[in-house]
Amino acid sequence: MSLPERAGEVADEVEDVEEEEVSGGDGIENSLTAAVLRRPDVLAALQGRLHAEMLEALPSSARRRIKSLKKLQLEVTNLEAKFYEEVHLLEMKYHKLYTPLFEKRGEIISGKYEPTDAECQWDLDDEKDEELTEDMKNKVKIEDAEPVKKEEKEEKKDDVKGIPDFWLTIFKNVQMLSEMVQEHDEPILKHLQDIKVVIHEANPMGFTLEFYFSPNDFFTNTVLTKMYEMKCTPDEQDPFSFEGPEIYKCKGCTIDWKKGMNVTVKLVKKKQKHKSRGSVRTITKTVQNDSFFNFFTPPSMPEDPEAEVDEETQALLTSDFEIGHYIRERIVPRAVLYFTGEALEDEDYEEEEEGEEDEEEEDEEDYDPDYTPKNFSARNQNKNANAANPADCVSFQ
Repeated sequence: MSLPERAGEVADEVEDVEEEEVSGGDGIENSLTAAVLRRPDVLAALQGRLHAEMLEALPSSARRRIKSLKKLQLEVTNLEAKFYEEVHLLEMKYHKLYTPLFEKRGEIISGKYEPTDAECQWDLDDEKDEELTEDMKNKVKIEDAEPVKKEEKEEKKDDVKGIPDFWLTIFKNVQMLSEMVQEHDEPILKHLQDIKVVIHEANPMGFTLEFYFSPNDFFTNTVLTKMYEMKCTPDEQDPFSFEGPEIYKCKGCTIDWKKGMNVTVKLVKKKQKHKSRGSVRTITKTVQNDSFFNFFTPPSMPEDPEAEVDEETQALLTSDFEIGHYIRERIVPRAVLYFTGEALEDEDYEEEEEGEEDEEEEDEEDYDPDYTPKNFSARNQNKNANAANPADCVSFQ
């Protein structure tokens, strides 16, 4: 029996199923089936019930063997956790090899180190310059109407230090980060000299992002930090949901703002009227202001892992974890390519390819009038329904 047929029989046992009229077909039965298939949560519950009924229908000897398979699967899951622990050790080994290269990059960006001519030789850029056609070159016409003084021919003295606004440019190039950066943040981010990743060697597994700033008029800190903790052990209550290390907690730092320079807050004037006398007074209230630097003050997680987290906090944490992961995995390792925009082009192509695959899948579905979703499982639907759960939001595969 197909899933839509079964849906028509048992959907009345699932809560919140709405009956709607649909034209044509078999009337109420088709209406009910259509309503179920449009509700992922209902479909997941229904699929779970079908699975349970299927298991109950098996002979007891088969059910007994399935328990042995689950026990084997748990052993596989535990081995997988150890695999990721060893991957983490390997990652730490190579991180130590990357670090001197990133240190040198930071010195070049800040102007502490001037690369030699040999270090500046990059053949790919030279080849691109040579590819300019004569037609392109002829578009630039130089008129020699009058003699040009020798001193005017000389290039202006290059007194630029390092690469100005390197990290600010990256933040403005990357959509995920540009949405966080406000206009009043930009003068501060001009002082951002480097971003480093420190991988935690001891339990709990995790990493810290370090943002290095030159002296500025806004705060006294030279380094702002954001720490992320990860877990790499299967959940005792749901071990088969394990998919690798997951960020589950983060901690910011205190920014020592100079007087009147805190861009994360703003003053709002509000009028209050006295209930009996009718007099009006104006009070000044401090409220949170949109700013990139709110990144260093994330919502706090309850100490009790079983405690519920409200939806707004979950959404903020999910976004925070995604940003921290993105900075660690993409921005820091490939900073120069995000500055030039080359890394952005690669990501655009990846998104386009994914979009084309989705379109192909949709076309295939259109050609199959009897198409039935076969990949809905109770576990997947529960994960989708709880996508804002911070423990499920980022998986390092």
